[in-house]
Amino acid sequence: MNENKPDNSQSLACVFCRKNDDCPNKYGEKKTYEKWNFSVHYYCLLMSSGIWQRGKEEEGVYGFLIEDIRKEVQRASKLKCTVCKKNGASIGCVVPTCKRSYHLPCGLQKECIFQFTDNFASFCWKHRPVQAITSNKYSSSLPCTICLEFVEPIPTYNILQSPCCKNAWFHRDCLQVQAINAGVFFFRCTLCNNTDIFQKEMLRMGIHIPEKDASWELEENAYQELLQSHDRCDVRRCHCKKGRDYNEPNSKWEVKRCQSCGSSGTHLACSSLQSWEQNWECLDCRRITYTSDFQKAPKHPLANSTNVTVTDCLLEESSSKLPRQSTVAQHKELLRQGSKFRRDISTILIELGFQIKKKTKTLYINKANVWRSALEQFQSQKFNPSCSIDVVYVNGNEVGSQHLGSKQEFLSHLMHHLENSSVFEGSLAKNLSLNSQAVKENLYYEVGKMLAISLVHGGPSPGFFSETLFNCLAYGPENTLPTLDDVSDIDVAQIIIKIDSATDLNILNSVISQHYNYLEVSGCLRLTTSLSDKFMLVKDILFYHVINRVKAPFESFKQGLKTLGVLEKIQTYPEAFYKILCHKPENLSAKNLSDLFTIHSVADVQTLRFWNSYLKAIEDGKSATTMEDILIFATGCSSVPPTGFKPSLSVESLHVDFPVADKYRNRLVLPATNTYEEFQENMDFTIRDTLRLEKEERSHILPRTLNVSSNEEMLI
Repeated sequence: MNENKPDNSQSLACVFCRKNDDCPNKYGEKKTYEKWNFSVHYYCLLMSSGIWQRGKEEEGVYGFLIEDIRKEVQRASKLKCTVCKKNGASIGCVVPTCKRSYHLPCGLQKECIFQFTDNFASFCWKHRPVQAITSNKYSSSLPCTICLEFVEPIPTYNILQSPCCKNAWFHRDCLQVQAINAGVFFFRCTLCNNTDIFQKEMLRMGIHIPEKDASWELEENAYQELLQSHDRCDVRRCHCKKGRDYNEPNSKWEVKRCQSCGSSGTHLACSSLQSWEQNWECLDCRRITYTSDFQKAPKHPLANSTNVTVTDCLLEESSSKLPRQSTVAQHKELLRQGSKFRRDISTILIELGFQIKKKTKTLYINKANVWRSALEQFQSQKFNPSCSIDVVYVNGNEVGSQHLGSKQEFLSHLMHHLENSSVFEGSLAKNLSLNSQAVKENLYYEVGKMLAISLVHGGPSPGFFSETLFNCLAYGPENTLPTLDDVSDIDVAQIIIKIDSATDLNILNSVISQHYNYLEVSGCLRLTTSLSDKFMLVKDILFYHVINRVKAPFESFKQGLKTLGVLEKIQTYPEAFYKILCHKPENLSAKNLSDLFTIHSVADVQTLRFWNSYLKAIEDGKSATTMEDILIFATGCSSVPPTGFKPSLSVESLHVDFPVADKYRNRLVLPATNTYEEFQENMDFTIRDTLRLEKEERSHILPRTLNVSSNEEMLI
């Protein structure tokens, strides 16, 4: 047997299904045989109805003789596939009265069942075996116990139920991938570990379980590390002058391992232990074992604090590895606990809105300086975030310049100011910055409070949080690992890149020496004895710069987000809040925008037809106006708030030449014109010109407001 090289295998299609695809999970391994000038998918060969394995395993192709394969290909060439209508359908339904034949990929497409056991039977989509539908006692979705994505607990082709654990549900694709990796010796129910009943049912439902050892068992030296003991000091500040790897038995520099995991250690002199007889436990294990106690523990000081005590240096906090209870682990734990954690964000925010009282608080907002006006109003002792909010726009001290404003427009402007303020840093995905003046004036707290108020009172979603900032809020800083993308300081980023790109120990030590002062001040200076130490050094720098450095602002920001119970909901339903805190809403389509508006009163059908044609023209790129422009013009918001618009949007037509927007009532008045061309021209001109004037007004205001107060200077 002479097999081609892997790259040549793509040149020949499978002799049975005529496809070049090399997808082992779906079609089995694809092999090309140069000697016989053909390629074949393993599953196509196994499932073909007119061929049997007459040779030994090493003969022909997997024990199928070459002459038998050629005969089967010849037989199949006369059979037309029921699905694609092409010849070569080598697989047939085993039900005697059924005449359907198909290729393997076509059968998968039509959800046929292929049983990889006994006679390798195939069942078409009409006669395939199904799982019994028991009474559905589940009121909502349950997680697939492999990927943890939610599924509807109803047996279908793509959703399978465990025969031994009735609350265990799986995606078919997840089961197939796990079966291929685990093999017959390790493929079992993920909940109860049952093998016999579970495998029998999965084979019946068409899951291929290969007769091989698990993939992780085949890896060379896979468990070599189990033969090694941990002999390294991992606490944040090691006091040993000979380095973290120094281990002298029967002395204060002997390394004591964690009693729970054994994979983290400390010198006796670097810990809070008084004697060698005492047990020591690393922070990771303490966090898991004593979760409630850990949450109540006082926060650790910043790494560059000048008041670092010996006890502070003894923190059993490993700097050489990630926390065991990672962000992903906590996220999976939430999903594991069931469907109560799968909530729609609008429902959550509406429920939070139930605490808003009917009593109204009027906010007087100067459009020339939304931030300062909002700050003054929110800091007032009379302000209660649980009161309903009315907005009145004022224009300086001019008499008669007050007019009712849209609350959602005000909150939209406020979110725009916050996103571009200096309490955040970064381009698109933002983290908290370190601004000493803002800390002194408690502005991080105010920003957190504004975000919470905006969400509960129907404002737009922020959508600018970095994943790191979100994970710190939802799961805690100790369970968050920053990345280089979180570093907006070019100088610090360059240091990290230099360390990470060091190719030998001499270069690494040279970089450390070059930036010695920064590493010492940041508390990240460490003895490097091997090139691999650079990875731990990079992690330390990232954690310090992105998390520890802004610890005080973060704690203040968190306190602000506790307003109206928002932070608690973020931590309870992180999956729901992630979408609105870290991602901007998707662009509106013509249908989306049309559905938002209720037709209140249209004088004639023609205007309504013009309106629909106008939206379609915008979607097709035939107008300079965008869907977002229309939304801003009508409501002051560039996107739909998570809880929707209140009052709901309406559109009507009056005998006016140009469109008119009433943002307070979310009402758009369409012009009455004789032709569509005139309608589009008037709409484009008014909307674009209005938005341009508002933008110019804000740009003229900005230079004047920068010097009004220190608060404003930092946040505008």
